[in-house]
Amino acid sequence: MRATFTETGRDGDARTGFVTTARGEFTTPRFMPVGTRGAIRHLASDDVEALGAQVILANTYHLMLRPGADIVAELGGIHGFAAWDGHFLTDSGGYQIFSLGPDLTDEGATFKSTYDGSTHLLTPERAVEVQALIGADIQMVLDVCPSSVADLSVVKAAVDRTSLWAERGRRSFLDHADAAGRQSQFGIVQG
Repeated sequence: MRATFTETGRDGDARTGFVTTARGEFTTPRFMPVGTRGAIRHLASDDVEALGAQVILANTYHLMLRPGADIVAELGGIHGFAAWDGHFLTDSGGYQIFSLGPDLTDEGATFKSTYDGSTHLLTPERAVEVQALIGADIQMVLDVCPSSVADLSVVKAAVDRTSLWAERGRRSFLDHADAAGRQSQFGIVQG
C-alpha cells in the first residue's frame, strides 16, 4: 500500500494532517522517539503508548548488526521483537554515514562494525533488503548526511550521491512486491 498524507490544517507552508499506511494512521507533525534497537530504553511498550507515541524510529544499521535482521524477522519482525503495535520507521543507515565515517563510493558505504570490527557494505539495495526483513512500516532510502558546516562542494556531492542511491533504492523497493505491499518507502531531505 502506498502511504498517503491527508491535510487537516494549514498555516502558510506549515501543514497538519495524518499519514495512512498499511498499519493504520498517525498524525503529523509527529515526534518520533528513538528506539535504536527497537525499544525505548527503560520504558515498556505500553508506557511508550501511554505517552502518546504513534511512531518509533529504529535504526537499520544497528539492527542489521545486532541482533541481525534475520533474527528480528524470525521474532515476528520489529513489531514482534519490540512488542509494539504502533508504527515503526527505520532510518537507512545514513546517520551512521555521518557519525561513523565509513568509506563511501557510488556503490555504497563500507562500515567497520561498532560491535566486533567486522566489515559490512551497505548499498541502497541492501538497506532496502534489511529494512524489509526488519519489517518497518516506513523505510527510508540510504543517504549521505553531510555536516551542517560542510563546504558547498561536499554538500553537492552528498546530494548527488543520495539522489543516485535513492533511484537505486526505489527500484529495489519496487522489485520486492511483498515489502512494497506492506511497507512504505520515503525519500529523505537532510538539513
